[in-house]
Amino acid sequence: MGIGLFNVGMSGMSAAQAGIVTTGHNISNASTRGYSRQEVVQTANTAQASGTGFLGEGVAVNTVRRLYSDTLSNQLTLAQTQGSQIDTYNAQIKQLSNMLGDSSTGLAPALANFFSGVAALAADPASVSSRQALLSSANTLTGSFRDLDQQMTQMRTDINSGISSSVASINSYAQQIAGLNQSIQKAESSTSQSANDLRDQRDQLVAALNKEVHASVLKQSDGSYAVFIGNGQPLVVGDQTFQLSAKPSAEDSSRMVVAYPNGGTTATLADSSLKGGALGGLLSFRSESLDDAQNSLGRLALGLAQSFNAQHALGQDLNGALGGSFFSYSGPGVLADANNTGPVAVSVKLEDSSALTTSDYRLQYQGSTSGNENFLLTKVSDGSSTAVSFPGASGYPYSLNVDGLSLTLTSGAAVNDSWTIEPTRFGASSISVALTDPAQIAAASPIRAQAALGNSSSASLSAASVSSTADLPLSADVTLTFDAAASQFTVAGALPPVSPIAYKAGTPISFNGLSFSVVGTPSNGDVFSIAKNSGGSADNRNALALAALQTSNTLGRNASVAGSRASTSYGGAYSQLVSKVGDTARQTDVMATAQTNVIAQAQQAQQSVSGVNLDEEAANLLRYQQAYQASGKMMQIANSLFQTVLDL
Repeated sequence: MGIGLFNVGMSGMSAAQAGIVTTGHNISNASTRGYSRQEVVQTANTAQASGTGFLGEGVAVNTVRRLYSDTLSNQLTLAQTQGSQIDTYNAQIKQLSNMLGDSSTGLAPALANFFSGVAALAADPASVSSRQALLSSANTLTGSFRDLDQQMTQMRTDINSGISSSVASINSYAQQIAGLNQSIQKAESSTSQSANDLRDQRDQLVAALNKEVHASVLKQSDGSYAVFIGNGQPLVVGDQTFQLSAKPSAEDSSRMVVAYPNGGTTATLADSSLKGGALGGLLSFRSESLDDAQNSLGRLALGLAQSFNAQHALGQDLNGALGGSFFSYSGPGVLADANNTGPVAVSVKLEDSSALTTSDYRLQYQGSTSGNENFLLTKVSDGSSTAVSFPGASGYPYSLNVDGLSLTLTSGAAVNDSWTIEPTRFGASSISVALTDPAQIAAASPIRAQAALGNSSSASLSAASVSSTADLPLSADVTLTFDAAASQFTVAGALPPVSPIAYKAGTPISFNGLSFSVVGTPSNGDVFSIAKNSGGSADNRNALALAALQTSNTLGRNASVAGSRASTSYGGAYSQLVSKVGDTARQTDVMATAQTNVIAQAQQAQQSVSGVNLDEEAANLLRYQQAYQASGKMMQIANSLFQTVLDL
């Protein structure tokens, strides 16, 4: 009897001691990040049969269990990876929004000041100071374009660095998880017990990994984790890791991408497949906001430069010469894929800035079929594709027009060769003022129209406008003589020659790039002349046309719709850009706040199961202490009974 009581007491003391140690471990790790509360799991020993029934044999400690919920922990991890992506995106988009929307250093005030200078020139076209002020404001405007583009380019550089840093962190976490997989396997195979603290460390690493990129976990039968990212690419399997790398894209060497080991080479992971975490936030911000913003800024720069140049070329400067280019700029960029094997060349020319979009394009050669050369042109922004097919024997060099661009292809492409076309990416970085001499600003019109003094009617010609300078400057005066019987004007002196022009009241007359209207009713034999605008230093007609461009719709024409017209002005296009970025910034800010609350709720739910409650642990400590003391008292009684037997 004494031995049985002694064993029961001993088992109780051992169980109480295990409880005290476990409780103390919980208390010590109450503030340890990722720690899961543990508890002793004990069962009653098999009772001993006797004539009076089954007598208890004490207690046995089966294991020390960590209180952990896969469901709650997965919910918290998912909330954290989404929160990390939103926070990263939010930080970047705020920076971009502040940059574009700055009322003092942004583009809007520079654009307004430039056109104020154009208006001042129109008010006093002969003033050298007004001309110099216009050049100064133009240089300020182009400088603003370049500064904004440079800041966006720096953001790209920072994103590249962030991608490299994130990939390094992912690889480090993967190695640590693989190491813990091995340690857990060894520990649990030798004891058949759960290595609770090692499992906590591994789960904490998985949570940290998910703050970099969304990773899914598959639990293996041996206790290890298999970790996958992207579209199911394994990152960790047992104690083996698959190291990612950050490298320049084959399509665009300035763009860092994530690569995955594929045999002896590496395969690029699509940005869209890497969701969640800081890495997902950087990649999605770059593709969804930064690319579009920089392209939009470039489109505005190209649209301003081309349309302003076109109107400026229709004017005449103080020296009597036709206007030259006011702005200079670079054309669209074409990047050949680094993996191309064919010698084919692709060139792109800007034809019509009004039809430009903010998207890049990807051109891929798909081979020859029945003598036809087959290419596929994909619009990156929406993924829409257009098949391009032409006879190879006679089709090269082949040209096609798309969204204001003219693409020319030469022969020699290999199957799957591809090119990235960036129509507007370099527009803002390349724009500058081409003029340095204020006298070269073409504020005047190169022609003047007037009625002959001997005309019998009071009819006159409206101020003639110019739509083309191909036949200018005029080599001689052009005269129009009205033939009332035929109701037409005969034209003399025009080069190239012009046939008689039918007259209809109210209908403009146009030829050789010149356009004007007859005001009033002409009489038979009335003569009107169009001459070179000699001594037109005070003429402001072209300056007024340049000033009108500020509010004219010059951008946003849908080239795929016949007869469509430009839908927005310079200021409107920039306002759309600022508004779009600002709206995205506000949305992500709201999402970040909401996600913070989601994380807090998920963490609270997870901690309700796994967190350490010090009040509860203090109560457990007292309970185990009392159990230990009671078991000790039982052993003391057993010893006393045994001694009584010995004393008989």
